[in-house]
Amino acid sequence: MKILVTGGCGFIGSAVVRRAVAEGHGVVNVDALTYAANPENVAEVAGNPFYAFEHADIRDRQALDRIFQAHQPDAVMHLAAESHVDRSIDGPAAFIDTNVVGTYTLLEAARAYRSGLSEPDRQAFRFNHVSTDEVFGSLGPDDPAFTERTPYAPNSPYSASKAASDHLVRAWGVTYGLPILVTNCSNNYGPYHFPEKLIPVVILSALAGRPIPIYGTGENVRDWLYVEDHAVALLLVLARGRPGETYNIGGEAEARNIDLVRMICRVLDARRPEGAPHARLITFVDDRPGHDFRYAMDTAKIRTELGWRPSVTLEEGLGLTVDWFLENEPWWRAIQGREGVGQRLGLGA
Repeated sequence: MKILVTGGCGFIGSAVVRRAVAEGHGVVNVDALTYAANPENVAEVAGNPFYAFEHADIRDRQALDRIFQAHQPDAVMHLAAESHVDRSIDGPAAFIDTNVVGTYTLLEAARAYRSGLSEPDRQAFRFNHVSTDEVFGSLGPDDPAFTERTPYAPNSPYSASKAASDHLVRAWGVTYGLPILVTNCSNNYGPYHFPEKLIPVVILSALAGRPIPIYGTGENVRDWLYVEDHAVALLLVLARGRPGETYNIGGEAEARNIDLVRMICRVLDARRPEGAPHARLITFVDDRPGHDFRYAMDTAKIRTELGWRPSVTLEEGLGLTVDWFLENEPWWRAIQGREGVGQRLGLGA
């Protein structure tokens, strides 16, 4: 396939780009290069003849029309989004603009492009919208995991904007016949994880000997998905998923934030014993507004229909992630040096 990937210089998007090119797909990476995007994330494929980059904003319909016509993609993988919960609390307007208006604009551009294709190509076209488990709201300690039929109940401006975009995608599938797929994933982590998010914050704070901040009492629970596993799942859904369907993608690795942080500290104790015990740096800070208590994903549908399940355990993935950050200091040092980065920490993400 030739896949148009939006947000392909971001954390998850770049993993999809790298994986897709490795699998022999053509990739057109459309990215506005906002603060969380980094062309270095896709540097290893930048010279590949199957890869092309387009610097454009998904809210720019004229640019999207040009890109569709120039590259003639077989599918869209839509990952471009504002995704930082704390930033959405401080400034929700950007989230509505990018996640809702941007998704609408992309849907309309894809619909117009598809209408001009031959009948076989029109039937083969796919639009995969990548979303989050946060649209389902918050679970209690003993509640069953989210399924694809769980009612939406978003609690933050970020999750509300993603819920709105999910509904738009579904409506374009029903009303206009666009062959859509929606995936809702749990918390991703791994190489190239932007340094404002929880796991990189813990790693980099510990390496610097600074306090490791944790919201509230650290009891909040998340399901953790290694980003490379997510990329595999997304390409599988795009190739074999049923149009009109939603698929949950989870890591099957629930952990309380405090336990996750202690696991990372133990990995760092082994890798950098001169700073041990790193857990001594753990510091509890005031909780954020509307902090969802627990997310958990039921992945039975994607396991049963498509044969996918995560291949990397949380323990393995944390080791790989710590090693990557230790080996790629210039990458994260450059990001830390940017104005405004590090002002908000995704401690409960």
